[in-house]
Amino acid sequence: MKSIKILFILLCINAFGQTKVDNQLADYNFPKIKSSITMPVTIPLSEIGNMVNASVKELIYQDDSYTDNNNDQFKVKVWKTRPIRLVGGTNQNLLIEVPLKIWAEKGIGTLGIYSYQNTTFETVMYFNTTLNFKNNWTIVTNTQPMGFKWVTKPVLDYGKIQIPITPLVEKSLKEQQEKFCKTIDQQMGTQLNFQQYAVMAWNVFSQPFNISEEYNTWLKVTPVNVNITPLKFYGNQIDANIGIDIYSETFTGNKPAASLPIKTAGNFNFIPVLGDQFSLQTTANVPFTEASNIARKMFLGKEYDVRDSKVKITDIRVYGIENRIMIEAQTEGYIKGTALISGIPVYDDAKKKIVLSDTKFKLKTMNILQKTASLLFQGKIVRMIEEEYGIPTQELVDTSKKSIEAAFNKEYYKGLKMNGRVFNLKPSQILLGTSGITAVIDTNASLKLIINGI
Repeated sequence: MKSIKILFILLCINAFGQTKVDNQLADYNFPKIKSSITMPVTIPLSEIGNMVNASVKELIYQDDSYTDNNNDQFKVKVWKTRPIRLVGGTNQNLLIEVPLKIWAEKGIGTLGIYSYQNTTFETVMYFNTTLNFKNNWTIVTNTQPMGFKWVTKPVLDYGKIQIPITPLVEKSLKEQQEKFCKTIDQQMGTQLNFQQYAVMAWNVFSQPFNISEEYNTWLKVTPVNVNITPLKFYGNQIDANIGIDIYSETFTGNKPAASLPIKTAGNFNFIPVLGDQFSLQTTANVPFTEASNIARKMFLGKEYDVRDSKVKITDIRVYGIENRIMIEAQTEGYIKGTALISGIPVYDDAKKKIVLSDTKFKLKTMNILQKTASLLFQGKIVRMIEEEYGIPTQELVDTSKKSIEAAFNKEYYKGLKMNGRVFNLKPSQILLGTSGITAVIDTNASLKLIINGI
């Protein structure tokens, strides 16, 4: 018998980078971010119908005795003529239609001498099943009989005598219909128990995921609780929305410990509307070699007027010391030496760049007289660095968005597809490591898990 399985899967998001940056965020503590994932669940009624049909054999009922039921001299066999059909009702109920073919044989006579005649006819049996989704992950059904519709009525043909046996057949069928109600409820109660799948999903979420092997970065998702909207019944399916409230945490370095596995899923909450925002932090890394290349393209060979003379930048490199970016420029001309411009990196949303704030200047030169002219040079080069130098982040953001959305829109397991869209992706903090600059990127998206063909 086919079970209806709900599996959740968490995607892995690849961080963008150009060269390896070793353990540069080992001491950074990422915050916990509370968000949610929604899963629209569609249960096709054809699937429930398949389950019911698998539990009900072709021969539904058989009475092979003439002498039972107070010597009624009556035998009967009942078969399904085609698959049982389910249709969604308007009050959280299912209407079930069971088409039947019936063979009956009746004996007519007295004093133990009987003449037997059989006939075959068809009818349709109707049921009404109400569903109640309990917050302990089980579905309880209550099936009630809704009568018959005769396709052809049962009549025994003894030539000149036509004997209707509808009352006899209906009596047996009503008894079987009551038993059939219990069969439907028992099978649905067994198969529509999602407790084991809730446990499986919860424990899958509790395992840390490596979102960047290159930067040894881990994403840990901790489920908090589960919310479910009321079931919606349609003609051919039942819809529900499942929301998982989570905390996402980013770690660098060693793999963090997983949350303790659970054996029983806690009760979920019924709520009318679910949130659909999924939030996390990821990182984009710019090595200092790349930051130096950006600076060289901007400033290498540039000349500055100082006291009717020229100062030319002949080389430049970028590196980090503690929490400051250092731009080291070699100069020649009127001032020959090393100009050091340092600043705290911040993200400028208007420029879409990582720029320097709290800028400081220092000049190293062997010529003491040149130090008096350095104030003029300092004003020009510092202003230029503040206005022009910046590490563009748009490419990092665009690449990360493309990578995330590619991961958000995949079918990881047959019948289980993710659907998501990133609608906001923005650097929030700039961190310095030994080998480069790391932008911590806040990501907001909508993420859904869609089940098809369960």
